[in-house]
Amino acid sequence: MAKNKIIFGDEVLIDLTQDTVTADKMLSGYTAHSASGSVITGSCTFDADTSDANATTAEILSNKIAYVNSNKLTGSMPNRGAIAGVISTKSQEYTVQNGYHDGSGKVKIDTTEQAKIIPENIKAGVEILGELGTYTGESITAQTKSATPYTTAQTILPDSGYDYLSQVNIAAIAYTETPNAQGGTTVTIGTVAPT
Repeated sequence: MAKNKIIFGDEVLIDLTQDTVTADKMLSGYTAHSASGSVITGSCTFDADTSDANATTAEILSNKIAYVNSNKLTGSMPNRGAIAGVISTKSQEYTVQNGYHDGSGKVKIDTTEQAKIIPENIKAGVEILGELGTYTGESITAQTKSATPYTTAQTILPDSGYDYLSQVNIAAIAYTETPNAQGGTTVTIGTVAPT
């Protein structure tokens, strides 16, 4: 049985009975005796044992203070809060900056571009970003047209109501011979464009 009080004659040499030390209040690794006289080993590491802590200032929020291996650190990680980004082209990337994000930030496709990603604009059977295409092509109307070559350049286009020319039939270049008053022949080649 442990001895917690020793009296020699009328003199008290040791009295542990009023001691209040407990293992959880004594620094870890140190030994003492409790009020009962038993040897106790301290288990207190203050608030926590930080011997295995490995955080760096860049990993601690800016202006926040922490302790790592008994060293006081002031954080330098920027607070980005609710960061937001927009992508407006197919190959565009959004670079997420380092730092703290509060979890409410969003990156999305630009609303103008979203409005274009609809079934009617996507080939039937093709899916783009969750939208299944329904576009099967528009009906088109072709025109066959005849034209007379003039002595000046001309542009031949489809008439109103037609989408394109499927064929253009060019008449032969006009050629006429007419006797003239001098006893010879006048040769006329080509047609003058109407004004």
